[in-house]
Amino acid sequence: MKRSPRLKALLAAILFALPMSAAAEPRIRDIVDVEGVRENDLVGYGIVVGLNGTGDSVKKSPFTEDSLSYMLERLGVNVQGEDIKPKNVAAVLVTATFPSFARNGSTIDVTVASIGDAKSLEGGTLILTPLKGADNEVYAVAQGSIIVSGINVQAAGASESRGSPTTGGVPNGARVEREINYDFNDRNIVTLALRNPDFTTAARIEDTINKSVGFQMASMRDSGTVDLDLLQVTDSPSRVLASIENLAVAVSTPARIVIDEKSGTIVLGEDVTISKVAIAQGNISIKIVESPIVSQPNPFSQGETVAAPRSQITIGNTGNGNIAMLDQNVSLSQLISGLNALGVSPQEMADIIRAMKAAGAIHADLIVR
Repeated sequence: MKRSPRLKALLAAILFALPMSAAAEPRIRDIVDVEGVRENDLVGYGIVVGLNGTGDSVKKSPFTEDSLSYMLERLGVNVQGEDIKPKNVAAVLVTATFPSFARNGSTIDVTVASIGDAKSLEGGTLILTPLKGADNEVYAVAQGSIIVSGINVQAAGASESRGSPTTGGVPNGARVEREINYDFNDRNIVTLALRNPDFTTAARIEDTINKSVGFQMASMRDSGTVDLDLLQVTDSPSRVLASIENLAVAVSTPARIVIDEKSGTIVLGEDVTISKVAIAQGNISIKIVESPIVSQPNPFSQGETVAAPRSQITIGNTGNGNIAMLDQNVSLSQLISGLNALGVSPQEMADIIRAMKAAGAIHADLIVR
């Protein structure tokens, strides 16, 4: 079935004529992934040279010497029987992300991390390192000067470090040597996978796409999948995705509360609601004061100075003992604002939220980390 010229013109105009009312809403490209369009991880083992005496030691990292000897022999240098103990060489693992549809000759960033006992990779140069994928095939080759963001300063009586000087990066340090054979334009059905599955959001994506193109092209399979039927269009799948990926869709977010006890962070969802509930919070404070008494012996006596321990423990209740009654029209954000005004700590606030959830007064998913 051929698509009408009017529909083709409408698809071409979608990129430039988005609804003004949905300007603040996320685009389809920001909330879905296209099935088959993905990145791949690459890894390789390499050698860094040119370090200022901060490389691996032969005693603790013997594989570094073996790797250096192997590399020199490949370059035509005979090192048989030689005792090589350089301090300016380090063994490293090189990682990179192979982007979708990367072509021969394109460059990608790489990350370099020491696997020996090197103190720093600052000033080093990564020597030609093949990068392999999960299928053990070489897809890129990395080489270049390493940029280290960490610093490690040592003096006679002190040391200070910021970040990790044994990890660095080489911007555009790897060149793609092998492409992944994948013809995206041969597909008749394109699947959109929601990053956060939700039935309401998936239905809105289906409605938005079909309303824009003027016919039933998108169909929701489940809460995390929307299929695009391309048999009814003449444009390539790439062109169709370019036409719909910038459409704005209102995302339905679940009512959720996330509590990070380590950092004291509390994140509240937009649709969190509270039923009518009574709350009583009693803060118990324990104060311990150490006041040791020093007993001095008489002059010219054979006695010794003795420190006698003396402790004072005070237990008090800093709360007012009142019970607060919350109506059902009070939002959780208003409750948090009130607790903040009273100086309640994040830990106490998290305890209150957990207790309210256990009582069934908070209607939201509670995630504690």
